[in-house]
Amino acid sequence: MDMQDLNWLPLPPENFNSLCAALSSTDQDPLQLGQLAKYRLNANQANRLYRTVKKLDKVQQQKLQQGFEKVKLGVVSNSTTDLITPSVFIAGLRRGLWLEVILTDFDQILHESQMPDSHINAAKPDLVLLMMDYRAFNFGSHGVAATASAFCAQEALEFLNQVRKGFREHSQANCIVPTLAIPSGTLLGNLDRKLDGSLKKEILLFNQLLTDELSSGQDYLLDINTLAAEIGSYQWFDERQWLNFRIAMSSTAELFYCEQLSALIASIKGKSKKCLVLDLDNTLWGGVIGDDGMDGIILGQGNPRGEAHCRLQRYAKELKSHGIILAVCSKNDEKNALQPFREHPDMLLKEEDIAIFVANWSDKASNIKYIAEMLNIGIDSLVFVDDNPAEREMIRANVPQVSVPELPTDPALYVSTLMAANYFEAVNFTHEDSQRAEQYRQNSERKKLLESTTNMDDYLASLEMVAVMGPVDSFSRKRVTQLINKTNQFNLTTQRYTESQVMEFEQSEQYFTLQIRLIDKFGDNGIVSVVICKIHEDHWQIDTWLMSCRVIKRRLEELVCDEIVKQAQAHKARKLIGTYLPTSKNGLVAELYPSLGFTSEDNGEHWSLDLSNYEFKLPPITVE
Repeated sequence: MDMQDLNWLPLPPENFNSLCAALSSTDQDPLQLGQLAKYRLNANQANRLYRTVKKLDKVQQQKLQQGFEKVKLGVVSNSTTDLITPSVFIAGLRRGLWLEVILTDFDQILHESQMPDSHINAAKPDLVLLMMDYRAFNFGSHGVAATASAFCAQEALEFLNQVRKGFREHSQANCIVPTLAIPSGTLLGNLDRKLDGSLKKEILLFNQLLTDELSSGQDYLLDINTLAAEIGSYQWFDERQWLNFRIAMSSTAELFYCEQLSALIASIKGKSKKCLVLDLDNTLWGGVIGDDGMDGIILGQGNPRGEAHCRLQRYAKELKSHGIILAVCSKNDEKNALQPFREHPDMLLKEEDIAIFVANWSDKASNIKYIAEMLNIGIDSLVFVDDNPAEREMIRANVPQVSVPELPTDPALYVSTLMAANYFEAVNFTHEDSQRAEQYRQNSERKKLLESTTNMDDYLASLEMVAVMGPVDSFSRKRVTQLINKTNQFNLTTQRYTESQVMEFEQSEQYFTLQIRLIDKFGDNGIVSVVICKIHEDHWQIDTWLMSCRVIKRRLEELVCDEIVKQAQAHKARKLIGTYLPTSKNGLVAELYPSLGFTSEDNGEHWSLDLSNYEFKLPPITVE
């Protein structure tokens, strides 16, 4: 697949320029801006969109920002970075991010990190990108294919760690740290990979040392080496650009660098996609099951097209094993649509792999909205894969929040197209992640049970729920950090914390932490709720309270409130103080505090609960 033109994105419409101009009207539409960014823009179109946004006045820009998560990104580099801002900004819009890029002077990396009042540190960014290539280190500055004498990968890592430490101490920002792309060419051919002092060997070693160093979760790895290898080092580097302008990479490389960067930041901010929605006919298999029958569809070994469709199924199954939810949305008779899943010997995906199976003759836009509703996830968490261009365009027009990749006509290229789009970027992986897809499937079974039950109390009792509660610890920390950064709907303050910050909370006597696992007769939901409270002399302040959307409406919030009150009372606190900070997604919990007996202290942002006369809710959940 040729990645150079971002070919998983649709081509822009002929009236793209007029659509850009419409952003200057009095009625700014964040959704329209997001859609314009999702087209396959050339350099001129990307710059036009960027300039249009930046020319808007402050009030107009604030209206547009409401549809995106604002992230302040500091950038330090050993190369010229003035030209990357439009590409970074547009790539961020595609992922639901409004990136404010803070640039510094050329090659001021150490100064910016070590001085408390430096340009970057003074700006207090959310993240700092160490946009450094191999020429930032001594092993890349004294030779074409050889390193400087007495300099090695370990020393390069130590320098990088010094930079990281400086930013962490002075701006409290986590760093995004790229691996190094390996320049093309060798000195002694294949021997370069083994030869002490060769540039290639030292960069390979550095990349491995850096990967190991960042496994603790303090900062974030941006795997540029792999990306450059996919594009090709001859296309990644442009020596003319470097010698003339100190620009470290080609314009093609810059485009994909920004795409990779925006995907990582989106994952850090909990904006990676959660669900892959699949069409069936000519997508998961060749042919039309309703017309061709089981014997007529193309699937399996011995046929190139059949093997291509199997590869897509294998890709989907691997995503599921890593926590991505699978759903089916097909215009089909359900009985026919299910037959291959149940009976075809070459079908890799089975019925039990699919959390929500929707096959009917309704329009797919309505069905996709239904899938999001049944899974209880945001509509912008879905990726819809369909071979039919008309269906893809219909979804983009009617459900623009859904990501809809352009598929090539050859099914052999489906998987590489989806992988290049990088919808499912992850910053870590836990045991709970591996169980997530199954948990969502179980949740659909619970909803079916609810639909057949007329009494809510009877339904909740029939679930036989058991809650396992305890403080955050080393075993739960990664999952807790994930929930803090990904949960948007049931989240009172939407505070975001790194894993190292979570560890500080759990180890501090000034904070109370709580993580709750919920189990029922259908299975283990995993850790689904997190609470962090600041302990004061006479009251507790609820800093963070969130819950997974999978267990909403099961009265778990009442049990959690009971537990917070019990623990606060044991510490002689007289009241709880809670804060509700509304966002575009957490309206679900706008009335949570009053429903639990809290009273408003102002306009609805701050709430207090008198612990002296609290009535425990005692929902039908057994506590372990």
